[in-house]
Amino acid sequence: MLHSRFVVPGRMKAHVAFTDRHGGYSRGDLSSFNLARHVGDDDELVAANRAALAQVLGLSGERLSFVTQVHGTDVRIVGGPDQLRDAPVEADAQVTTHSGIGLVIMVADCTPIMLADPEAGVIGAIHAGRPGMAAGVVPATIARMKDLGATDIHAIIGPSVCPRCYEVPAAMRDEITAVEPVAASVSVTGTPAIDVAGAAAEQLRRSGVSIDHFSRVCTRESEDLFSYRRQRRTGRFAGVVWLQEENPTTHP
Repeated sequence: MLHSRFVVPGRMKAHVAFTDRHGGYSRGDLSSFNLARHVGDDDELVAANRAALAQVLGLSGERLSFVTQVHGTDVRIVGGPDQLRDAPVEADAQVTTHSGIGLVIMVADCTPIMLADPEAGVIGAIHAGRPGMAAGVVPATIARMKDLGATDIHAIIGPSVCPRCYEVPAAMRDEITAVEPVAASVSVTGTPAIDVAGAAAEQLRRSGVSIDHFSRVCTRESEDLFSYRRQRRTGRFAGVVWLQEENPTTHP
């Protein structure tokens, strides 16, 4: 169920977790820990997977915030638990200052980026696919976090398709690299390719964000993770970030 987990310490603790494809209820090509409702899975099975994730992370009781991702640059500001009962909005990033709310981003090759300033008590989550990265979803999210008081932002970049496996037409590479030159790459067979995660990391660096962890795992190469490039009909794994207040009785 959990691929990896991290903690960013500060005035509050920021927790980050990435799921894998194991330990859930989904079947067939979506087996088994699919968290997406838009891939043709049984809704009851997806709901059971989401409830299991919330319980494992200690966020049960409708404390996970999902969005409908559209490869854009809109950033959802989660104002509190009551907002989680609303229907998911179209956005490719989320930010909040509220503790105990898990911001969720779902991927199956795109780059999940979890952001936190635990001292300021601000967190963010980004779905950085090729179109969103080029359009500026990363700096847009950082700007929203700074609006909420963040000054020392740390990033954890989760698993995504590596540039060796992200082969694209030459015209597409030219289009993306005209916006973000760092994205230019070459596939394992010597054809044009794009490094979305590397370009997103460069955007983070330019914005003054510290990268605490940059996953070396390629989703297309790892059978433990969902990958659209490897298997067209597939599920989605997730990155989650949430704040937890320090206990004053144990941390004087």
